[in-house]
Amino acid sequence: MTKRLLAALAAGVAIALAAAPTLPAAAQTYKAEYKISTVLGAPFPWGVSAQRWADLVKERSNGRIVMKVYPGAQLVGGDQTKEFTAMRQGVIDMAVGSTINWSPQVAELNLFALPFLMPDHKALDAITGGEAGKKLFDIVAAKDVIPLAWGENGFREVSNSKRDVKTPADLKGLKIRVVGSPLFNETFTALGANPTQMSWADAQPALSTGAVDGQENPITVYVAAKLNTVGQKHLTLWGYVADPLIFAVSKPVWDTFSAEDQKLLRETAAEAGQYGKELARKGITEEDPSTLKAIEALGVTVTRLTPEDQKAFQAATKPVYDKWKARIGVPLVEAAEKAVGERK
Repeated sequence: MTKRLLAALAAGVAIALAAAPTLPAAAQTYKAEYKISTVLGAPFPWGVSAQRWADLVKERSNGRIVMKVYPGAQLVGGDQTKEFTAMRQGVIDMAVGSTINWSPQVAELNLFALPFLMPDHKALDAITGGEAGKKLFDIVAAKDVIPLAWGENGFREVSNSKRDVKTPADLKGLKIRVVGSPLFNETFTALGANPTQMSWADAQPALSTGAVDGQENPITVYVAAKLNTVGQKHLTLWGYVADPLIFAVSKPVWDTFSAEDQKLLRETAAEAGQYGKELARKGITEEDPSTLKAIEALGVTVTRLTPEDQKAFQAATKPVYDKWKARIGVPLVEAAEKAVGERK
């Protein structure tokens, strides 16, 4: 073959390559499906907001990025406390996770479980949207999980089958189902209750049979799970702790996305998180108490603690608060306390 012919062939190949369409990296390296882990699915705001995230991403990526929600912590065999570790390892692609469930691996997330730190939604927003919230995201990101946006499961209220709870003395001796967190256990012990740690899957039958007297969860969970049908006729709104959610991506997975798609994931997570907050707060505010009225119409007594009423509960749990403030980190807690004090 002559040199002239070789040169001509080389030139032809170069022209053909230049003319060929450039395939996006996503078409070559992205997964066919990304799994999103959640504890609760629809109709809970938690699961609805996770699905909204998946829908927004699929729509705005023109179907290039497909995400599917797997509720019930099924990606970790139902053990929700293992979700964060699975994300670090890249076993789970994404999650809309609870700060409570992630707190065994990220101690600082216990901030939101400090009893009576946040008196209202404005206080919660001031923390997540301020210096403390940024610090928490930095801490999570340092553990190979990329946090994108805040969501919400809601303030956790207490219900039981025995009596109205207006003072700490009313909790004395009640068997209350709590999540698997030492801080929750210590808080209810300080209030004179008998806390019992169990998964949510086990909690509902336990409430039905009377094995436990009560539970603490956001109103949305109370309604969606129809807890009034398992004897939970006494509901107290005390807002002792909140349960913010975090939209996040495993770092090994995050690093495979282009900068443009990372921006897409972050923006859509923020939108879905805001949507979830609106759902979690709907019908339980002073401006719109429709959900609370509907609960009362079912024969449930709804007790609303005033700030003055809360003082007795705060006093009873102060030793727990102080102990965990040191464990969580005094500077972080003080940043949160400052945000609460300066909220508008």
